[in-house]
Amino acid sequence: MKSPFPSKQATNTPDAGPELPKLPAWQPIRGPFERWPQLTDLLIALFAFFLTLLMWSRAGPHQILALESLWDVAAFQCAFIGCFALLWRRTHPWQVHAVVLAATVLLEMGLPAEGIVAMAFSLYCLGRYEANTRASWIALVATLAFVVFDEKVLVKPTAGGTVAVILAWALWYIGRRLRFRSEYLRLMEERAGYLERERNAESERAVAAERTRIAREMHDVVAHQVSLMTVQAGAARTISRSNPEAASEAMAAVEAAGRHALSEMRHLLGVLRPASDNNSDSEKATLTPQPDLNDLPALIEKVRRVVNKVDYETRGALGDVPARVALAVYRIVQESLTNVIKHVGAQTSVNVSVRVEPGFIAVCVRDDGLGAGEQSIGEKPIGEQPSGGHGIAGMRERVELLGGQLHTGVIEGGGFEVTAQLPTVNKGR
Repeated sequence: MKSPFPSKQATNTPDAGPELPKLPAWQPIRGPFERWPQLTDLLIALFAFFLTLLMWSRAGPHQILALESLWDVAAFQCAFIGCFALLWRRTHPWQVHAVVLAATVLLEMGLPAEGIVAMAFSLYCLGRYEANTRASWIALVATLAFVVFDEKVLVKPTAGGTVAVILAWALWYIGRRLRFRSEYLRLMEERAGYLERERNAESERAVAAERTRIAREMHDVVAHQVSLMTVQAGAARTISRSNPEAASEAMAAVEAAGRHALSEMRHLLGVLRPASDNNSDSEKATLTPQPDLNDLPALIEKVRRVVNKVDYETRGALGDVPARVALAVYRIVQESLTNVIKHVGAQTSVNVSVRVEPGFIAVCVRDDGLGAGEQSIGEKPIGEQPSGGHGIAGMRERVELLGGQLHTGVIEGGGFEVTAQLPTVNKGR
């Protein structure tokens, strides 16, 4: 059954809503009889045996309990066996009923006694605990036939005989309905457990996907801005003595890149902060939109400050591209240019092209590999800027989530190329 306490997963999920109150499922009354079933069966057997003996003692002038003859002993044994067979009424219901019915038939065939009370209990158990419907029906029909024959309902109908037949059927029917109800509750309990497990698994998958998305965005933002800051800071250090004015401009660019990186980091991490922790400053802050294709010229302009040559060309209507595809294209270009800065250097030439065609958008970022150490963006990192190796993997994840294709590799004559093609229609995953 579902725990009455909120799960740890549900309380730690950023987008999880308020925990709904748990409504307890209806259950049958559970008391000592449910806790100690074997003791219950023993008490029922003793109770049935006592009522049987009490019924026999008031049945007529003949005292069966005195055990004056062999027939009295046989009747006593039939009552004992039939009543104490109820100890197995839960595990072997139709077999127990068969024993009780056989004992009753023997008593009716000439022994100085009439019936045993265990028949009522075995009829109920036959409907309540017998899983085989056919066996339960056969045993019920046999019992009804015996009652009809014994009460001579077909030959000489009486009110007592009719009531006996109806009572026998009613006892079995009550047990059967309770069995159906119990099975229904068991299935509902299993279904509730299954749905709870699925909900927890879905929450875990959602948290993992959100964590991956935030990590990918953080990598793109931090890697690009820090790479720009590193190159510009190195250039400022180099020319600080010979050209202080240019060094000051380079450090101003470093400051601007750092502020921009902090702003984007706050925007990404804002979703992780609970609403109760928001202060007045964060409440007054305006939400900035995610970058799109219109922000590519500004991105290219920043890179041109540290890279020798960056060509940018577009074709088609960039405004018709869906927002999520435009963001993916922006991040692909950003990550590719970041790898150029980190692994190739400022002396390289880069060509960026974005082409919008009917049904898809294609982006290509290519460098000539003529930077420091003649290394390209796909090769081993050089200098003082080691790479974590998640850039191309992050780009590939973005493209595959949108149903596109990504190709990276070294081109002939040196250099590295990143090409991606993403659908602009709704056929992503």
